[in-house]
Amino acid sequence: MKYDFVVLGADGMQGQIVVRDLLERGHTVFASDIYKSKIGEVIKKYGRNRAFFYFADLRDVNAATQAILMSGADTVINCADMYWNVNVYKACVETKTHCVDLGSWIELTQEQLAMDALFKKIKRTAITGCGSVPGIGNVMLRYAARKFDRLESVDVGFAWDSNQKKFVVPFSMKSILEEFTYNPRYIKDGKVAESKPLEISIEKNFRLIGPQKSFLVQHPELFTFFRYFKNQGLKNVRFFAGFPGHSLEKIYTLIELGFHSDKPVKIPELNGKIAPFDLLNPVFKRLKSPKGYTESENLWLEVSGLKNNKPQTMLMECLVPPVKGWEMHGCNIDTGFPAVIIAKMIKDGVIRECGSFAPEAIVPERPFFAELRKKGLEVYENGQLIS
Repeated sequence: MKYDFVVLGADGMQGQIVVRDLLERGHTVFASDIYKSKIGEVIKKYGRNRAFFYFADLRDVNAATQAILMSGADTVINCADMYWNVNVYKACVETKTHCVDLGSWIELTQEQLAMDALFKKIKRTAITGCGSVPGIGNVMLRYAARKFDRLESVDVGFAWDSNQKKFVVPFSMKSILEEFTYNPRYIKDGKVAESKPLEISIEKNFRLIGPQKSFLVQHPELFTFFRYFKNQGLKNVRFFAGFPGHSLEKIYTLIELGFHSDKPVKIPELNGKIAPFDLLNPVFKRLKSPKGYTESENLWLEVSGLKNNKPQTMLMECLVPPVKGWEMHGCNIDTGFPAVIIAKMIKDGVIRECGSFAPEAIVPERPFFAELRKKGLEVYENGQLIS
């Protein structure tokens, strides 16, 4: 059987959302992961003989290549940990397939964009950072940039909260702990600057969740925004992450206990080693959301620059309320849904340009925002609904 899409990392939070969304849209899905703890339930409930699961370890490029070839699909949605994004790109070049993923660290993003010529040669499209931020935020900047003659500064970020003060993993704990313990970089006056973790913060009153403090963290947008918009004058880029207090407390505790460490420790009982860092995602997969638990999120982008030689500012927001039937996935829907939308745009020929890109270079804004709204996510420009 030839499938419509391959979903790699299908057993993770985002993978489950993407597989379900594709199946509900009527597509066939070849789902793959190194684990099969939850995706089997999704396939059983929504698959209707239109989905298949296959074990593959993305640390091995050949294994990723084999999985894609078995599927017969021409479009890959990679929801696995960002550490394997480059491997997946290599496998997609080998199999001559399109690819979207959820984003990665700056250095990995640079490697992916450097593969532009390879994807042009095989006449395929690869887009990295197709989730919430990066993802929705990048497309919001593409939209906003058209309203300016000259850009100067962009702040971008997320803030979220839940209706119950219970700890539920919002997304990859490995990524969260990295963001909170690495020295964050940002663009200042056209050059890369660096600060200490949690040293720079802002407090804003967010439309959907109210007041919350956000911290400067490192994100790939500082590289891709500057790459694509420096010729329009952009010289300052910062990314801010906002978490509710009850989640921040648990994050701080994990850091204090050393679970952010990527240094392997010996486990005599197992005759082996493992980094505390690598325990987190498999362990947290077993956590379930409390009954009635919901989350809401504000994705936001503040842009300043010049229009007709006059200073101008713009606030872009994507509001993510609980979506009926998807409440158990919390805010993760705003990462899974965009990946599906962008992958379908490629498959359906809405996006035709070949090469390797970030979303702000290639994703058409209005159709993208319209698709988000169909899923319950609305985009605003200075408080006015535009999607």
